[in-house]
Amino acid sequence: MVQLYNLHPFGSQRVVPCKQEPAHFCCGQDVLFVASTAASCRVEVFAVREQGRCEALGSFATLGAVLRMAHSSAGDYLVTIEEKSKATFLRAYVNWRCMSAGSSRVCVRMVGHKMEESYSETLKEQMSVVEMPLSDPPLCISCCPVNGDLLVGCKNKLVMFCLKHQVINQNLTVLDFERSLILHIDNLIPAEVAFCARHIAITTELDVLILKLELVQQSADRTEQCTQGVSTPEKTVDGGNPSTHPLQLELDEFIICQKPVELLGEESKLCEIPVTLESTELPTEDTKHFQVQYLLFRRFAPDQSPFGYCEETKLHSVQLLPVYQTAYEETENKRKLLSLFCFFSLPHVGYLYSIGKLVELISTYQYSEKSEQAVLTPQFLHVITSQNLQCFTVRCSAAAARGEDPYIDTTMKACPPVTLDVCTLRMQLFIGPRAICHFKNHIILLTKADTEDITERRKPTRRMLSRKADSVKSRKNSESEPGWNLYIINTVSTIQLYREMVDYSRTYENVKTESCIHLLSEAHLLVRAAIMDPYFLESEEKEDLLRAFRESCAFLGDCYSRFDTKDYHLALPYYRMSGLSMTEVLKRLVSEDHEIQTYERGFIFYLTHSLNEDSNEELSKESGNKVLQIFYLMDPVQLPRILCSPSMRNICPLTAVKYLQKVEKMMPSVVLTLTKAFLALKMGDLTMYEHEMDSYKETTLACGFIGQPRLLQQRKEGIVMPTEFAVHLKEMQPGLLVAATVALHENSKIELEEADTFFKMLCNSSENTIPQLLVDFWEALLVVSSQEEILQELLLRVTSQYVWRISRKQLPETKPLKTTEDLINSCSHFGLIVPWVTSIMSVGCSSDKDYHEDISRLQSLLCSQSINIASALPVLEPLTEADNVGLTIRVLCNTRLGRYEEAIDQLLRRCPDAAVFYAQHELKGDNQALWWNKLLPELCKRARLTGNDCPVLISSLEAETLSIVAMELDLRDFLSLLPEDGTAAFFLPHLLHCSQKKLLT
Repeated sequence: MVQLYNLHPFGSQRVVPCKQEPAHFCCGQDVLFVASTAASCRVEVFAVREQGRCEALGSFATLGAVLRMAHSSAGDYLVTIEEKSKATFLRAYVNWRCMSAGSSRVCVRMVGHKMEESYSETLKEQMSVVEMPLSDPPLCISCCPVNGDLLVGCKNKLVMFCLKHQVINQNLTVLDFERSLILHIDNLIPAEVAFCARHIAITTELDVLILKLELVQQSADRTEQCTQGVSTPEKTVDGGNPSTHPLQLELDEFIICQKPVELLGEESKLCEIPVTLESTELPTEDTKHFQVQYLLFRRFAPDQSPFGYCEETKLHSVQLLPVYQTAYEETENKRKLLSLFCFFSLPHVGYLYSIGKLVELISTYQYSEKSEQAVLTPQFLHVITSQNLQCFTVRCSAAAARGEDPYIDTTMKACPPVTLDVCTLRMQLFIGPRAICHFKNHIILLTKADTEDITERRKPTRRMLSRKADSVKSRKNSESEPGWNLYIINTVSTIQLYREMVDYSRTYENVKTESCIHLLSEAHLLVRAAIMDPYFLESEEKEDLLRAFRESCAFLGDCYSRFDTKDYHLALPYYRMSGLSMTEVLKRLVSEDHEIQTYERGFIFYLTHSLNEDSNEELSKESGNKVLQIFYLMDPVQLPRILCSPSMRNICPLTAVKYLQKVEKMMPSVVLTLTKAFLALKMGDLTMYEHEMDSYKETTLACGFIGQPRLLQQRKEGIVMPTEFAVHLKEMQPGLLVAATVALHENSKIELEEADTFFKMLCNSSENTIPQLLVDFWEALLVVSSQEEILQELLLRVTSQYVWRISRKQLPETKPLKTTEDLINSCSHFGLIVPWVTSIMSVGCSSDKDYHEDISRLQSLLCSQSINIASALPVLEPLTEADNVGLTIRVLCNTRLGRYEEAIDQLLRRCPDAAVFYAQHELKGDNQALWWNKLLPELCKRARLTGNDCPVLISSLEAETLSIVAMELDLRDFLSLLPEDGTAAFFLPHLLHCSQKKLLT
């Protein structure tokens, strides 16, 4: 792996025309603030134009020498820590742009001071200096880039000032600050702090602590301190009292170093650094209450490496870097914070952590020599050493992309891993780098050469010896030169550096595969980071960046396709992200000559998945045949699957058959046979088709379609379409087609709704028309399906179709594949038709005979216990009681719902002859009482009224009803049921039988 790519991220450089020697500097939205050394106590302001050109805007005086300074883009204010007469002051410079317009008026006010109307009107045209007094001297400062709040580090505490926008009137809004929170931290003197989105990073010489302020729900009147109780772990130091040591060693002779420790997430609570929160703002309804969450604690030991000694080992350059969600047109003005990263550095190594949902170390940076300062950007890490400006790659965009897009690391999308090795892009020589900061695509670098450095720099080289006059002049002027410079170094555009990376990667294509992929991954991340920039939509390079992003995806797809790597599967998502069609990918990777190529796993993986998708892209005949050849050579088992792809419609079927015949000799299968039959239909060779289809039994063929559903149905724009094979089976072997579709459904290859569409399209039916072949499918599915939800859906569907045909006198357009008897024998959801139903139907009119199959199927369904009658009632509504079919349906429904009295009333009213048959079959157990309480009196009443004119009624009363009632009732109860005007001879045998039963018992 190549660790140093000598690329050129640094372009032109310009000197900032400072009048005084810079002591500190920082960048604003479009400006550079430069604080001079203690002698002048001034801040110069420069506008930064294109290509790093500087234009002086003016300057303003400070109270004392500037020790620290920072600019907040939110609020556009400059905050400083200044020293005068050995006292330090914290000041914020607001509305400073007025002085660039020529105004020299300055207003000094105390933080939180209530401004009067007359006083505040003058603030429009003058700079304001806000004094922020503190009980302890300020040591370090940081401004939140999200909301402009200010965090100040003091000994044993941090003070937070909230940025306020005070509305004076409709024409004037003034910036002010409010001291809102104090974090008391025992035994900690912060060297540097970083503040972003309520995340706080604190460093001392050897410790790093990262905290998060979490909002908690509290009432407005609670202003007491919120203390985080932190349990202390075992001491990381050997913690005995030195005075008890047997040798009584003098502590002054030793340096006691605590062991290095790293605590992440919840474990960081064990860091022995308790934090107490003190709210200082006036309580209101909107008062925010916080609690502390510990994210990271890391303690380092003094450096014992050959590069440095204990006193040189100090942390520096702590920074919190926010990464925002990729900008889109509809959310252009909604910057959403996506991820947060923290960087800090020791002299010889830097650490980059992700502190989002998961706190983890994502990169470690090893420097070639001792570092002075470092600055992190979304694209690079810039580090200055005693002689170099170094540029390293970073992994922030890779981590942020995974937080933004859930489809990363799937077959849809990819991104280089967060663990990708970091590398150095450039080591640029500078003499005496001292400080660095970053602004958009500019790096501001302060160099301050020592006397010996200047002398060394002015020594003539061997090739300059002839120019003696110039050499003497240089030596004379060297002593008078100040020895410092402030540079604005232009970093080259993302597109330019991307192009250089791509060109450079080609040198490794045939030598170091991993280096080629690594460099192309770096180029991809470079472009991805630029696209995630919140100002991306305003960029002039917007279209070029999007084009470069797609191009970088294509290059990475090429790498994973051409090279034999363990991550070969990444060829698929990168090609998808590139937007290239399959034809375009084939042109990139497949040579046009007829020589046999070797193809790597990544390319085969891409082709296999692409051809298995329901794509609208159709390959040409030449491209399709080339793909066939590739799979025949590399993975012949895939040929049946590949041939059924919609993209392969234009291939030569004869060529495909030849390939399949060769494969069949090695590994025959039913899927391969079906594929050959499919191709035979394409060629119109029915003899070959029949030969292939006769090779296996029909059940085996039906199961064979599970291995390749595309033989029957293919998707186009999400819709299931029948193939020529399916059309042929519909005409010649509809039973096989239905059986195959059932097998596909049961193996989750086709959904129920998709099957509906499939059969309707196959039969050219309208949306609201149900073809008989679809009903055959539903009935066949009822036989095998075991899912209760699907069963009820199917039962309702077939019931609805039977009712529709019966009510509309509509015959099926094709003969059903199974009769009612077949369904009763093979499917438990179709029950035996009970005798009383047959009795009713025997009296039916002749017009129902044409629809006998549908009627008997419907009655059979209702005779079973499977269908949910309550759900089926609305479906059965069209069938009225006007005929015997309607009567059987109503009585069956009432019986299933337990409404036996209603059922008996319907039968006695419409078909009394069937009432006894009904009672024999249905009135059992607890319902038997209905026989003598309702049916017997009703039959006796009807027999008396009709006399001998109803022999069927009399015979059923005598043969069935009376004999059964006499067996069940006592003699007295039986006598009470008999009519008073009845014929004694008619009832006497049954009375005798009832009394004899009493004597026997």
